[in-house]
Amino acid sequence: MTQEIDNAIADYLHYIRIERGLSDNTIKSYQQDLKQFGAYMTAEKLNLNAIDHVVILTWLNHLRELNKSNNSVIRMVTSLRKFFGYLSQEKMILHNPMVDVKPPKKAEHLPAVLSVAEIDALLQVPTEKTALGVRNRALIEVMYATGLRVSELVNLKMSDLHLQLGLIQTIGKGDKERIIPIGEVAAEWLERYFAHSRLTLLKEKVSPFVFLNDRGTQLSRQGVWKIIKKLVLAAGIDKDVSPHTLRHSFATHILENGADLRIVQELLGHADISTTQIYTHISKKRLSEVYDAFHPRA
Repeated sequence: MTQEIDNAIADYLHYIRIERGLSDNTIKSYQQDLKQFGAYMTAEKLNLNAIDHVVILTWLNHLRELNKSNNSVIRMVTSLRKFFGYLSQEKMILHNPMVDVKPPKKAEHLPAVLSVAEIDALLQVPTEKTALGVRNRALIEVMYATGLRVSELVNLKMSDLHLQLGLIQTIGKGDKERIIPIGEVAAEWLERYFAHSRLTLLKEKVSPFVFLNDRGTQLSRQGVWKIIKKLVLAAGIDKDVSPHTLRHSFATHILENGADLRIVQELLGHADISTTQIYTHISKKRLSEVYDAFHPRA
């Protein structure tokens, strides 16, 4: 990577971390994309002002030849659009090449959603006889009751809980705080977890985090993923389920029961309501399935 491009990428990453306050995961995604792009520009021996829309399109075509998914190409376009927008704003380039690049169309992909019956089956798997079992039940209850992102879940602290008020607070993307209601059932399982299981996991240690691993330290995102995969297998659910599936299920189920889309947007912490609208497509798809199954002339 040439020093010029290297410095430009470093400046941009510093900008989005310090001035924009973007999350570590978002910054890592941009960094990964820009590092790949920078390496390609170095191989082509191009400096910043030599990059035009033809160079960009050639790079995107190169990604497709490497069998990168459409979503990966779309993400790369987003990363480059933000990057060159910053360079243009700071007058580090004469022309923004992304102005002439249209984003590829995103194939509509409806995220996997569990039915209410599948959620119930999942919740019945953890045993109440062990500390980890009670923790797992509380964890699933909280995820389904609140729609938290997995990063928000693992960073949830004891001081973020206001169970007597039926509320929790969390810091989401862009360091934005939001207050989310939590149902009585999830709150009760948290209380059960706190009464014995969490103390057992702590092993006389101290931790501010709500969900702990078997070493008494903060549960990781990978840890949550492994827990859910194990529970899904035990429940006999034949779907590709991830932590985000519970968030999708939370949003879809409350929409199906009459919640306003704007309310769901607030609960999920979406900056743009267009992100939330994917769940209306899921609800309509489900509505069509119900109609086809039960209407006598369907």
